[in-house]
Amino acid sequence: MDDAGHRKRRGIGHSTNLVGRSSEWLASCAFNEAPVPLHIWGVREMNPSLVAMLGQAGDLAEAGAAFFAYMTAMFGLDPEQRDPAPGGKRRFRSSFLRLIQGWNFDSNGPEGAVLKGWVESRFGICPSYHKTIIEQVSDPAWATYVEEKMSSRFHNNTIWVQLDLLFEFCQWAIRRLAFPDRTHLTLYRGINAFDDHWIVERVNRHEAVIRLNNLVSFSADRSVADCFGDRILTAQVPVSKILFFDGLLPGHLLKGEREFLAVGGEFRVGVDDG
Repeated sequence: MDDAGHRKRRGIGHSTNLVGRSSEWLASCAFNEAPVPLHIWGVREMNPSLVAMLGQAGDLAEAGAAFFAYMTAMFGLDPEQRDPAPGGKRRFRSSFLRLIQGWNFDSNGPEGAVLKGWVESRFGICPSYHKTIIEQVSDPAWATYVEEKMSSRFHNNTIWVQLDLLFEFCQWAIRRLAFPDRTHLTLYRGINAFDDHWIVERVNRHEAVIRLNNLVSFSADRSVADCFGDRILTAQVPVSKILFFDGLLPGHLLKGEREFLAVGGEFRVGVDDG
């Protein structure tokens, strides 16, 4: 498809969201190049005890431990607070931890659909890919995505509220402790078959505007990104779009790949051979 054809494609989106900014703008290069802080309405105001706990943290490790303790108490995430299921069997409550672990294993699995659904709900940006390309709501891929994102096994513990808290904590941690005074991070993504991706504009051989999924993984380590494709995309990712990163919480989530999860949309990227 030529550049003119690519420009006619428009991502699916909503006119409303929970961050008070135009969804179309959030998904555009214009936002990525001149971002503003983003907050999900009411989350901090409804959780003043969490804000107070974080204010006492001296470093990122202490803040992560405080956040994890708060989430454990609020949502019963530890084994001692499992819900008894009918018939005497026991099951774990849904957890944002399980979603991130599932994403790390397969971003196109059911856990990935729930995470993409949260981005759709909160930011008004719909996925452009789930198992296959999604261009319109009449696509079979859209139906598959909707079925998986609403699976009852992931929505028995206000899972999107958990993700709201995770996003707000991540934003707090970035601005206070992890990357203070930074508006962007230089991050990398390895891909294959570049021309099969949603190319909005091919500026030249080494620069393009590309439509990435509504939630997308990057790495802070170029050599790691090189393991995931024959082309490397280099992007300036706004810190205000980051949901999670390696080191945010204690434990082993996303360890080893220096991975970042960020809200997607259109990005102006450098394109280089791996």
